[in-house]
Amino acid sequence: MIPGVLCTGNIVMDVLTRPVDEITWGGTRWVESITQALGGNGAATSAAIAMLGVPARLIGAVGDDLFATAALARLNECGVDTRLIERLNSNTATSVALVRTDGTRAFLHQPGAGRLIFSDPIPLTEQNTAGCARFHTGNPFSLPHLRPRVPGLLRDAAALGLSTSLDTAWDALGEWMNVLAPSLPHVGILFSNEDEARMLTGTADPPLAATRLRAAGATNIVLKLGANGCAVFTGEGECHVPAFAVTAIDSTGAGDCFAGAYLAALQRNLPHPEAARVANAVGALNVQVLGGTAGLLGWEQTLAWMATARQRAPV
Repeated sequence: MIPGVLCTGNIVMDVLTRPVDEITWGGTRWVESITQALGGNGAATSAAIAMLGVPARLIGAVGDDLFATAALARLNECGVDTRLIERLNSNTATSVALVRTDGTRAFLHQPGAGRLIFSDPIPLTEQNTAGCARFHTGNPFSLPHLRPRVPGLLRDAAALGLSTSLDTAWDALGEWMNVLAPSLPHVGILFSNEDEARMLTGTADPPLAATRLRAAGATNIVLKLGANGCAVFTGEGECHVPAFAVTAIDSTGAGDCFAGAYLAALQRNLPHPEAARVANAVGALNVQVLGGTAGLLGWEQTLAWMATARQRAPV
């Protein structure tokens, strides 16, 4: 059996509206679609892992509302093990995403249960980690009580023999390395996009940003470069893997699904460059539809799509 991934991170229900290229205050604008979809770093990453045939278990929280029911239903549909998800006396975290014609977004976010989860230590017991070979944290910045606990969590995971990974995402509080630095010595794979890497390292140059992040303690760095694919920096060297040529409708969740696909490929014993290519494919599939996990396919379906899809020219 393929070893699983234990994930932690936020669980969000997204309400996506497209296209919204401008707002008319005091008026009404008709749009093509208003869609409800599963989002959140932890939810989307674990959904991608599970959809690709790798066991995924998620630690997180939802509220006691209808959005909670919808979120759990979608996670279960994707195959995620939801036994460690709490239902709290709160609203489920919710985002309203205004999606422009080119796929870029603006979010209005209500944290809900995200403000409450992880106020107590997370028990990384043998029972909770059973069947898992990796512990992944999605966006520690998004959950206030998780911020100070991440270094200890990663250290505990490593002590249990789990590989570790972390996806940075955006820090709305602007604390960046003040929060992340203590975690980096315990991170086997660090995922970050260009803007996040710049905020963490002070440079927009991918090789220099990766050098600085590795100097801070992270072992391997995977930088998500959007339409330019991704760049991978490991002890064996570095490589740039081009993106697939698709038309983006909505980029919501693409980075989280990218990370999930990368980890799923590694759990299937693919080397880093091939894992990056699978991750680019899953990201490309995801941006072609509205919703953070709506474009996910199974493993064989994803490989079949990759066999016929065209990659962009290297930059």
